[in-house]
Amino acid sequence: MSVTSVDKDLDNLTLTLIADFAAPVERVWRLWADPRQLERWWGPPAYPATVEEHDLTPGGEVTYFMTGPEGDRHRGWWRITSVTEPTALEFTDGFADDDGKPKDDMPTMSVTVRLSEHGGGTRMEMRSLFDSREQMEQLITMGMEEGLKEAVGQIDALLAA
Repeated sequence: MSVTSVDKDLDNLTLTLIADFAAPVERVWRLWADPRQLERWWGPPAYPATVEEHDLTPGGEVTYFMTGPEGDRHRGWWRITSVTEPTALEFTDGFADDDGKPKDDMPTMSVTVRLSEHGGGTRMEMRSLFDSREQMEQLITMGMEEGLKEAVGQIDALLAA
C-alpha cells in the first residue's frame, strides 16, 4: 500500500495523507488531470466515482458521484482555486444534492495536493482543512479517513497498468 501516513490534527483542523508512488510526478499528476483516470481511484472500491464535469483550471469545477453497493449515489463537487501543473492543486470540496447543487447543510473543506519527487518516485501530500472541529469530526465519523486511504490505495495498480 502506498499510503505512508494519515495525520489528524484536531487543533489545526487538518487531515493530512501522505502516499509514495513508484512513478514520476508527471504520471501521478495525470491521475488528477484526466477525468477517466480520476474516476478509477477517487472513490473507495465499494463506491466507485463517475466524473461528470472536469475543468481543472482556477475557477473551474469538477462534479462527480460515487455509486454504492446498493446503487445509491453520493454526489460531490470541487471548486478549483489554484493549479500549478504538474505539482500542485488546490480546491474546495463539498457534497451535492441529487441535482448536483451544493448541499448547504454539509461541511466543505479546502484541499491542497502537492506532488514532489521522492526516493526515485513521487510523494503525494493531500491536506484537508476544515472550517471547524465539529465539521472535521462529522466527516471523520462518516468514514472520510478510511475512505480516503482506500481510494488512494488503488493508485498503485493504476500506475502499474
